[in-house]
Amino acid sequence: MENLAQIYNTGYEAFLSGLIAAFAAQVIKFAIFTIKSKKVNFKIFTTTGGMPSSHSAGVMGLAASVGLIEGFDSVIFAVALGFALITMYDAAGVRRAAGKTAACLNRMMDDFYNHDVQAIGGKLKELLGHTPLEVIAGALFGIAFAYFMHYNIL
Repeated sequence: MENLAQIYNTGYEAFLSGLIAAFAAQVIKFAIFTIKSKKVNFKIFTTTGGMPSSHSAGVMGLAASVGLIEGFDSVIFAVALGFALITMYDAAGVRRAAGKTAACLNRMMDDFYNHDVQAIGGKLKELLGHTPLEVIAGALFGIAFAYFMHYNIL
């Protein structure tokens, strides 16, 4: 515990809060997938999309940790929060739209190539973005994780 105390109220705490929150969200995503599908798929750890958003958990964990350390009225918290909001908007907006476009193109190519899409290099990745609920769940998880880490672990 003494070594952990050395990172309390430092940039390392903020960095680790974001990083570990994102990783923990991926573990939760893996558990949810395994329970729902009754299959173990370790590729879930490296995929985007799904519940909760690990990107949202990571950036909000970082922002909340910065707020706890530097103050919620600090300039650096405003920067971290702005970064987090842009990341979450991108996850629920642009990347989600790209995923829907990929799904549509996959169906078109499936029909066009008579179900032999490997002839053109395979299907496009469809699970790219998040629903607003997945983003909000990830953000709330990241905030809760930062508070837990700040007040209980360190």
